[in-house]
Amino acid sequence: MAKKNKFKPSQAGQKQAGEEKPATLKDLLRPDVLDKLKGAAQELKDAEEKRKAELRKQEEEARAAEKKRLENDFEYLLNNSKMDWRANKS
Repeated sequence: MAKKNKFKPSQAGQKQAGEEKPATLKDLLRPDVLDKLKGAAQELKDAEEKRKAELRKQEEEARAAEKKRLENDFEYLLNNSKMDWRANKS
């Protein structure tokens, strides 16, 4: 047989109502200090996004430069081209 659950919901509600929530750092700080911290956090996020965008742009430019260099390399083109002359036949 299965065990019966002897938990009563009314007891849980009484325990939670009697407990006080502990003070958080947000409650302890003055609003102007909290605003400064939020502003600093936002600036850090913006700087990180800008850095990632800059890095992505540099990587894209490096790929484009490498592609352009390989397009001018005859040996690379010869090794990576299709040897089917019928595709270019008119």
